[in-house]
Amino acid sequence: MKLPTVNKPPIQSDTVLPVWKPAGWTSFDVVNKIRRVTRIRKVGHAGTLDPFATGILLICLGRATKQVSQLMNLEKEYEAVIELGKETDTLDPEGTVVAEQPVPPISEEQVKAVLQQFVGEIEQEIPAFSAAKFQGKRLYKMARKGQETPKLFKTVRIYSLELLALKPSELTIRTVCGRGTYVRALARDIARALGTVGYVKELVRTRVGPYTREDAYTIEEIVAQVQKEPLKES
Repeated sequence: MKLPTVNKPPIQSDTVLPVWKPAGWTSFDVVNKIRRVTRIRKVGHAGTLDPFATGILLICLGRATKQVSQLMNLEKEYEAVIELGKETDTLDPEGTVVAEQPVPPISEEQVKAVLQQFVGEIEQEIPAFSAAKFQGKRLYKMARKGQETPKLFKTVRIYSLELLALKPSELTIRTVCGRGTYVRALARDIARALGTVGYVKELVRTRVGPYTREDAYTIEEIVAQVQKEPLKES
């Protein structure tokens, strides 16, 4: 689907560029691609987006890389499809199923009541497959080696949680949250609160601060425009 272009900022050096990350790309894949295409040496991103996910990734070019820390503090909006009845080790569709549990009959009222329990400042158990560190080691590296990972917790803020759709073994939510929130962990905890297990089947980051999907460029659009008008690094 081609994204609207009316609100897109110009592609130029020393700017913040909202990019629509495709599924299957890591955040660093996007950074490396844009670095090669623009030939700008300083390129960074403001907030990792999981490879299976799609959505807005803020790319900072040139002097705009100094804004990365500030941009990471912007609130983020996600839409997530949660598969109920199964839990994977990665809490996403790329992992191995490690738990299965029947899904009890659930009404919209029950789901909405559970979602409200997670609005505000909450403690999240950090997923084993994450970039968080323990004694200098990345948790995901420990998990991939089959090593036992410690249970680590962090405080995050959930500004809103909305139920968009409900099926017998699947629910779709929209959430607005603060920096460092693990939507995969949120989905796991929501499923458990509903009396079952679950993982994020699909994830889309629809907004970062003021940047919406209407502002975002696809990789193909960036390549095409830079080929027409090469950038000059200041």
